[in-house]
Amino acid sequence: MTAVKIRKQRRDASIESKIKTAQEKAERSKARYEKALARLQDLIKLRERKRQKELMNAIEKSEHTFEEIMQFIKG
Repeated sequence: MTAVKIRKQRRDASIESKIKTAQEKAERSKARYEKALARLQDLIKLRERKRQKELMNAIEKSEHTFEEIMQFIKG
């Protein structure tokens, strides 16, 4: 083989290696993103459950009737 062919093969192998490395990095980043997104969704659900419970407690302690509360909420 000539020196030119050897350099071309090395360059091609180097590019393939870089592609593989970049692909693996992208896959790891995607996995971290998906894990963070799932955590965010869990926290949002937790906040909503807490707010619902807090609202129900406020309604129970209120002196207003259900109809009065609904009318207020609807505007």
